[in-house]
Amino acid sequence: MPTLKFGVNVSTAAGPESDPVGQSRIAELLDFDFVSASDHPSGRDPSYETWTLLTSIAAATTRIHVASRVLSIPFRSPALLAKMAESLDRLSDGRFILGLGAGATDDELKSFGLAVPSPKEKIEGLTDALHVIRGMWSEPVFTYKGKMHRTDAAKMEPKPAHRIPIWLGTFGDRALAITGQHADGWIPSHGYAPFNKLPAMRQKVLNAAEAAGRAPDEITCALNVEIAVTKHVDPNLDLIAGPVNTVVARLGELIAMGFTTFNFMPIQPQSADQVERIANEVIPALRSQVTSSV
Repeated sequence: MPTLKFGVNVSTAAGPESDPVGQSRIAELLDFDFVSASDHPSGRDPSYETWTLLTSIAAATTRIHVASRVLSIPFRSPALLAKMAESLDRLSDGRFILGLGAGATDDELKSFGLAVPSPKEKIEGLTDALHVIRGMWSEPVFTYKGKMHRTDAAKMEPKPAHRIPIWLGTFGDRALAITGQHADGWIPSHGYAPFNKLPAMRQKVLNAAEAAGRAPDEITCALNVEIAVTKHVDPNLDLIAGPVNTVVARLGELIAMGFTTFNFMPIQPQSADQVERIANEVIPALRSQVTSSV
C-alpha cells in the first residue's frame, strides 16, 4: 500500500485580511503533512517573499513540513541557496522541503533587473544548481564550473543533518530527465501537465532515474492539484471539483498512475472551509479507499 502524504498551499498575499501563518497553524491542527508557498516576488498585489514567509511559518509550527513551490533558480545564487536551505532545515528540526524550478516568469526577472535565460539556459541553470547545492551540502571544499553557475573552493558549515529533499517542478523532456537523474521528488502542476499526459511524463522521470542507476521508488511523485468540494461535478479535467465521492474517485485515478503525494490548492472563495472539508472528508475517504484496494 502506498504511503500517502497531503499538503496544502498557503497564500503569499500580504493584504490586511491575509494570514498565511495562521493558515499553516490550522493545517497542522488538521494533520496535513506539509504546507507550501509559491515564489512570485514581483507584482502589483501585496505579497510576502516566499523564503521569509516559510521561515515565519516554520517558527510558528512544530510538526508540519514547509515546502517552496517552487523557488525560481534565476532569482537566487544556488550556493547561497544551499546555505539558506541548511539553516531553515536545521532551525525547523528537519521540516524543510526544497522545491526548485528553472524559472518560468520572464517578466518578473526583467522587472527585477535580472538577465532572462533562454529555455536551454534555464535547464542548464537548474542542472548546475542541483550540482552546486548537493556539493555544498556534502563536500568540505567545493569547486564547480558549470555553464550557468559555479563555485570556487566554497566552504559551508554546518552540513545538513540529513538529506534535505529536493523536489523539482518540471515539464519538458530534458527537465524530466534531470529530475529522474538528480531529484528526490517531482512536483508538476495538474493543468500545466494535462491529465492524459501525466503517466508518460512520470515514466520519463522514472526511466531517467533507472538509467542513472537509481531506484525509481526513491523519487516522490507529487502533484499540485486545484481542488474544490462542491455540490456539482466540474467537467474541467484540470480542476478536481465536485462532491466528495467524485473528488476521491478522481484522486484515486491519480494514485493509480503512481502519485502518492498531493499538494492541494483549494479554489477561492471559502478556501478555509475547503481546507477543513478536504482534511475531514476527502483525505479519510481516500485513505480508506486505498486501504480497501490492497
